[in-house]
Amino acid sequence: MISIEIDTTPPAIRHPWNRDFVWIDRTGPFRRLTNSQVADFDERGFLVLPEMIDADVLRAARSEIDEFESEMDALLETQADGRIAIAEKGAITFTTHLVARSERLAALSRRRGLLDVCADLIGPDVDLYWDQAVYKKPQKPRRFPWHQDNGYTYVEPQQYLTCWLALNDASVANGCPWVVPGMHRFGTLSHTYIDPLGYECFTDAADAAAAEVPAGGVVVFSSLTPHLTGPNTTRDVRKAYILQYAPAGAQILLGDPAAGPPTNRAPATAPGRQYPVLRAGRPV
Repeated sequence: MISIEIDTTPPAIRHPWNRDFVWIDRTGPFRRLTNSQVADFDERGFLVLPEMIDADVLRAARSEIDEFESEMDALLETQADGRIAIAEKGAITFTTHLVARSERLAALSRRRGLLDVCADLIGPDVDLYWDQAVYKKPQKPRRFPWHQDNGYTYVEPQQYLTCWLALNDASVANGCPWVVPGMHRFGTLSHTYIDPLGYECFTDAADAAAAEVPAGGVVVFSSLTPHLTGPNTTRDVRKAYILQYAPAGAQILLGDPAAGPPTNRAPATAPGRQYPVLRAGRPV
């Protein structure tokens, strides 16, 4: 892991709906992670687990994801400016909800190692919340903004889990994740949309850490951990597949945070892509 000092740390503002958040430390017993690893996650908000997915499973998953991503890349090609939302031809693509289209990737979301980590860091009852492939292209190198995953769509409980699976080696040179340790304990921060890059909770951070991870490894971080990915300055595409897991019963809050409290809540139970993976600690 590589640390970097950045000159200034602008003040972080809590999200208007984040009024009484308290981070919940896990107490065990644990199935896969050590007491030290869990304590480190609670303190710093992330872990790097370098050997999670076997090479043959990874190879098959990457091949299938490549096909889906090529469809998204072709769709971007048809757009006048090469963009759809924050996806951009030659810069970065987001290919979502692949578990609903692929039995292989749905099975990957239920891999025993990943579910053991979920049991250790979330609890006995867990659902898949989101999945997407994120390919960072070399033609337009740029960093992604500092953000929290819960800053894009406000979910309660706020404290869910992102598993950032490296489909090929992720390094500082090709755009691995950077994280800000410790800030997850404050809950969701206020975010501002920065066109064309996406939502941002602050511009710079002191004590940021680069989470380099080899192919088949996973960077595990909280939905509340501020993170970004750096520019891809290599000649090859950096490939990642992201699986997010939430406590069973998680809800999506709806409304305009600037206008007042949430106007509604929606259960995170979209058919085919938000499904149970653990119940009473047992795989579903």
